[in-house]
Amino acid sequence: MAPFFPVNKFTTNGREPSDYDNQAMMIPDQIDMGEKSDLEEEDFAVVEPKDEECAVDRLHHLTRIVTEFQDHLRERVTNHLGYPGNHNCSHYLALSTLLQFNINNAGDPFKKSDHGLHSKKFEAGVLDWFAGLWEIDKDEYWGYVTNGGTESNFHGILLGRELLPNGILYTSEESHYSLFKIARMYRMDCETVASLATGEIDCNDLRDKLLINKDRPAIINVTIGTTFKGAVDDLDLVVQTMIDCGFSDNQFYIHCDAAISGLLSLSLNSPFFAEIHTSRQRRHPPMNKRMKSPKLQKKCCPMPCGVLITRRRYINLISRNIEYIASFDTTIAGSRNGHSPIFMWYVLNLKGRKGLEQDVQKCLRNARYLRHRLKKAGISSMLNEMSITVVFERPPDSEFIRHWQLQCLGNMAHVVVMPHVTVEMLERFLYDLIRKRNSWYGKVQPPCLAEDIGICNCVCPVHACT
Repeated sequence: MAPFFPVNKFTTNGREPSDYDNQAMMIPDQIDMGEKSDLEEEDFAVVEPKDEECAVDRLHHLTRIVTEFQDHLRERVTNHLGYPGNHNCSHYLALSTLLQFNINNAGDPFKKSDHGLHSKKFEAGVLDWFAGLWEIDKDEYWGYVTNGGTESNFHGILLGRELLPNGILYTSEESHYSLFKIARMYRMDCETVASLATGEIDCNDLRDKLLINKDRPAIINVTIGTTFKGAVDDLDLVVQTMIDCGFSDNQFYIHCDAAISGLLSLSLNSPFFAEIHTSRQRRHPPMNKRMKSPKLQKKCCPMPCGVLITRRRYINLISRNIEYIASFDTTIAGSRNGHSPIFMWYVLNLKGRKGLEQDVQKCLRNARYLRHRLKKAGISSMLNEMSITVVFERPPDSEFIRHWQLQCLGNMAHVVVMPHVTVEMLERFLYDLIRKRNSWYGKVQPPCLAEDIGICNCVCPVHACT
């Protein structure tokens, strides 16, 4: 007997909500930009109003398009599993009245501007909260709310390059793609470091590359939650590797990309949380911290945003006084979104650290549940410790991948278990995956993932009994 799924307005139907083969028939008003829908391509074109056209009729037409697109988004959210975005955003509707204002945080966040429509007090409050989370004194840090993780990385690596102009950028092959773009745009020499099967940086390979280039400073990118496997680089081991290779404090700079797992440090069991404190005790703290809009909450902000935290003394390397905005140019962007700091401030006050910790524990618990169910079903899979990213074999069905919006890399796919991902959603996904998997692998064997996620996590016919 097929499992029962409760009906609500955000699911496809009450019978088999993941049976996308018949969805168009079940939901006549469903909108999918890649399938038939009531909206045509020309509906998305920008068209000049006609002189004889009634303003009311035109407004009705535009409202219809936006409303139908909203319905499409609601439908897609119910199957959004592969990307690190939290879609529990309804509480932000309380801030919708702020959209009537053009709020611009141009210039330094700690420098008042003659431009009166800014939210820098909110921004400073958000930055203080993150500095407090990592126990950094207010007079020691500088930071700002960025437009997203890539901008945060651009700023963090820029400081490293200005501090060590002849430095080589070292980053693992599992790093976010923006790191390699940064190296190209800044014309920096870049060494790609190998990674372990878990996705963590291989410090043995890092050591070999450091020793080859021992005559030049090192700019190290440490990833706290790799993009695809959710691995946490061992910060302590990276620092110790630098010391063992003979690099003194003034010969290296560390940038921590905490985009995926930054807020997982709210859990006292988090390796990142422990390593920050251990490193501080050893007087080798991470020199720069970047958090792409902590995805457990701020990624559910209706716009992309992020947080960058660094040492205050480093910002003088790039700071320039701009007289006509009555502020200092210390950020990558000039004009900056003034709404996102307010949205961040709002949710931090609404939930508090306790509420965020509850979200973290829920995500970790649900990720472990998904990994357990995949393993029980005989599907190769992996979940790193203190991670919300579950890696498994790539489905050989592009429609299945599109429906569940999975990210794929080689033979792997992954699910990122965000707060909007419920057990009921995971059950629908598992039911769909296991049912269709029986037809995918009727005559062919599932892929071997031993090289991707380790022999211990691979249950292909070759490694199932090892």
